[in-house]
Amino acid sequence: MAALIILALLALAVVVVLAKSVQIVPQARAGIVERFGKYRTTLSAGLNVITPFVDKVSFKIDLREQVVSFPPQPVITEDNLVVSIDTVIYFQVTNPVAATYEISNYIQAIEQLTMTTLRNIIGGMTLEQTLTSRDEINSKLRGVLDEATGKWGIRVNRVELKGVDPPPSIKDSMEKQMRADRDKRAAILQAEGSRQAAILTAEGEKQSQILRAEGDREAQILSAQAKRESQILTAQGEAQAIATVFQAIHDGQPDQSLLAYQYLQMLPEIAQGDANKLWIIPSEVGDALKGLGAAIGQIPSSVDGPRQRISYDAPPIGGDVGEPDLAAAHRAVDEALEAAKAAARPDVPSSVAAAASDQPAISGPLDPAAGDDDTETPPERWEDDTTRLWDEGQPPTPPHQ
Repeated sequence: MAALIILALLALAVVVVLAKSVQIVPQARAGIVERFGKYRTTLSAGLNVITPFVDKVSFKIDLREQVVSFPPQPVITEDNLVVSIDTVIYFQVTNPVAATYEISNYIQAIEQLTMTTLRNIIGGMTLEQTLTSRDEINSKLRGVLDEATGKWGIRVNRVELKGVDPPPSIKDSMEKQMRADRDKRAAILQAEGSRQAAILTAEGEKQSQILRAEGDREAQILSAQAKRESQILTAQGEAQAIATVFQAIHDGQPDQSLLAYQYLQMLPEIAQGDANKLWIIPSEVGDALKGLGAAIGQIPSSVDGPRQRISYDAPPIGGDVGEPDLAAAHRAVDEALEAAKAAARPDVPSSVAAAASDQPAISGPLDPAAGDDDTETPPERWEDDTTRLWDEGQPPTPPHQ
């Protein structure tokens, strides 16, 4: 019985010794072993065996990267404005022995060091620089902390400013300034848009005017070409018409009587117009009338016996004028009479009389009842009778020579 008790006690002692000798360290942890209160070794992750009742695992250090957020701290800027800054620090223990024996509480030490370093950095910057230069602040703060915590076995990986809060009055001013800046940028953008729109509109109008001008130029060119061709064709037609008329006149063998008829035909053209108050009739009118009368009546230049008036309907003297020539003469006389009636206006008899006074004396009676009197009519009577007959609408008959 006593042997069983001793055996059980020995087994229990063995279990206790094994429990004290075997230490299991988790991953990313480090165990600090002390023997009689003095550092002996550092246990790595996994199963470790130590001397029981002599060695003791005093600390287990976390080797992972740790994140510590500190409460907001008031900081004074260079322009004497108080801002509240929140910081976040990312650090990692690289030397468990130094982190255990070089400083008692490295987290608190990092917090205090961060605050003092941040005050020094922000104190040399204005509020605007503090708000816009966060990267610069982070790099400076990280450099100072990393240098100070290196002897503690700690490496500062990153420092971030979580928030920079200026005073409420400054916030209002900043909001107004930001609003003004936004309005300014909006106005600038709107002006730029308007300018671009105006430029595009002007470019469009320019292109449109260029195209319109080119179209007008092409239209004017085509119109000028068409007008030129039309004038060429008109000139060619007129040339052909003149050539045809000239050929017809040449083929018809015109004489002085035809020229006299054409001369009388131009009298109505001279009389046209309200401003024509005076007619100028050259001295060749008498010759024209005599030539026309000779063509009508076929009066011989020398006839024996008394002179007499030859009727328009009487057969020609001499007997050698054919019927076609007589019909042509009658038509010429009719047309000459119509032209003379049109030219004889009641309001200008004195003008005709004045012009007729320059004509040479014409012999022969004007009155058909005068018979075969061989006496010559004086020029004054011929002028008066001519004026009277024109006023009555009857053409004067030239006397026989």
